[in-house]
Amino acid sequence: MNENKEEILKVVNLKQYFKHGSGKNKIIVKAVDGVSFTLYKGEVLSLVGESGCGKTTTGRTIIKLLPSTGGEVYFHGTRIIRDVKRAKITYKTIKKELKEKLENGVINQDQYKEAKLDALNVLRQEKRDRKFEHYVDPVAKKEAQQFNEESKEYIEISNMYDERTKQVEEEIRELENSLPTVDEKAEIKEINKKIKELRKEVKLNSLRKKQDIARYKYNLVNKNRLLMRKMQMIFQDPIASLNPRMTVKEIIAEGLRINGVKNEAIIDASVKEALKTVGLVPEHAGRYPHEFSGGQRQRIGIARTLVVEPSFIIADEPISALDVSIRAQVINLLNDLREEKGITILFIAHDLSVVKYFSDRVAVMYFGKIVEIGDKNKIFDNPFHPYTLSLMSSIPLPDPIYEQHRGELKRYNPEKEHDYSVEQPILQEVEPNHFVLCNTAELQRYQSQLKK
Repeated sequence: MNENKEEILKVVNLKQYFKHGSGKNKIIVKAVDGVSFTLYKGEVLSLVGESGCGKTTTGRTIIKLLPSTGGEVYFHGTRIIRDVKRAKITYKTIKKELKEKLENGVINQDQYKEAKLDALNVLRQEKRDRKFEHYVDPVAKKEAQQFNEESKEYIEISNMYDERTKQVEEEIRELENSLPTVDEKAEIKEINKKIKELRKEVKLNSLRKKQDIARYKYNLVNKNRLLMRKMQMIFQDPIASLNPRMTVKEIIAEGLRINGVKNEAIIDASVKEALKTVGLVPEHAGRYPHEFSGGQRQRIGIARTLVVEPSFIIADEPISALDVSIRAQVINLLNDLREEKGITILFIAHDLSVVKYFSDRVAVMYFGKIVEIGDKNKIFDNPFHPYTLSLMSSIPLPDPIYEQHRGELKRYNPEKEHDYSVEQPILQEVEPNHFVLCNTAELQRYQSQLKK
């Protein structure tokens, strides 16, 4: 179904663990425990589940507001989060790759040592603050090719300077060897002067090499910053997420300034355009957040997100703090943005009626895991996992007679519902575009239900 669609985000086995206490009292809370899913261009995937199931933590980890405990995230095909546990394997593989290049004469001994040291520094950098990597992990074949391509420019820069340095040093040696054969003082003085100039060029050459390689590495990091600019987040609380001491213009323009936009005319035009897009007027730019209603504040939050022209938005319960009458306006606004700008949305919500209206696909979370994911109609019309059934049974209907006679709600008890003593569950496809967390016995039972 999604073979021809452009992949925007791919999450693989994402984990986010929190530690409390120390020693014997140490507790590890698995807020997100092995979450995997893929998002395609223009699609809306909704994360649903009870409070505390890990929906918001998943969103915050993807956008790197929280450092991940494990797993990988790919955004527009570039890995933005890597599994740190694989780091040592990664370094060994890079070292092996460079050794092969050294043996084949592609790089010399100095380049081998320098590139190996750079790879080790990158590994240490990732362990410290998990920033974008300068070298791509070549464990997979595709990534190995990418590593070769990115390292090619670095090697070319290094080779260019090394070649010139060799030429200059050869000239110096020739001039020094010629000195004993020269008798005239003027000629000796001229040769010494030329040797001094060449040695100065060697030093200058070494400095320029360091500067150019530093510039090359900076460009790699800057390229990754521009990529992350394409991912933005709408926060749950429209009051707490806006700085009360900043005007609306300053709040919206902050993202542009962080990304290096300094021209005030461009900033003013971008802020006005963003305000118009969310249904506000340019005159609102000079006001403060307390002067607006809840719905208008949420629109300001959306404008702040849109001003940097993202391709992917994480909407963390953007309507939960709003009145019912305002919710429809915000949802319709997000829908328009999705259709007009092709923005992909990860929608985190509690309101299942909104989820059914707004989503293309739905992922149901329970205790940090996705227990069911698939097309929204298949999830709502034919849920399989007992927790999803329990969640669906809690949806209130606008029918007082039905509500009076609906009986007791279904309750989910994992210990009674599952027997995982023999085989642990994994996400398995019960029907096309409908996956459930189950073992083989449960899969067969769910598939037999489909045939009836």
